[in-house]
Amino acid sequence: MNASESAERVQIGRVIGLWGVQGWLRIYSDTQPPDAIFSYRPWLLGTEGRPFEVEDWRRQGPRLMARLSGIDDPDRAAELIEQPIQVTRACFPEPEKGSFYWADLVGLEVINLQGHRYGPVHRLIETGANDVLDIRNDRGESTLIPFVSEQVVQKVDFETRQITVDWPLEWSQ
Repeated sequence: MNASESAERVQIGRVIGLWGVQGWLRIYSDTQPPDAIFSYRPWLLGTEGRPFEVEDWRRQGPRLMARLSGIDDPDRAAELIEQPIQVTRACFPEPEKGSFYWADLVGLEVINLQGHRYGPVHRLIETGANDVLDIRNDRGESTLIPFVSEQVVQKVDFETRQITVDWPLEWSQ
């Protein structure tokens, strides 16, 4: 997989454990609804992005389980624990006008109305009350800013790769 293909990968979940003795895996999903993770294929696991097909899946209470091609025993399955589950960006349909995927925001520079550059979006965090931008500066320090459209987030501009926020610097210190 070359660098551009790697950059086009989007994490949609991760393997969190084993289930049973036939190589089934417990899955954590970043998708909404959670079982939508099974709609995107093939899964690319690990930093090298090894492709796997989902042969079968099920919901066991609130938990998600999957059986992957070529993984038929607990020892082989155990090698995949804590591996990120990614897919290529091409797996997603184009968002409606004015909408975007969280993955599209990662890497955009966050700037406030006074021109202060907080840094690029590292990830988004779902909190229940509202989503939160986790921004990392060049020293690796994190700033958390709520992703509240129109109140905090003033503009998302994919052409300039910037997010403008109404968030004074003193609120982040």
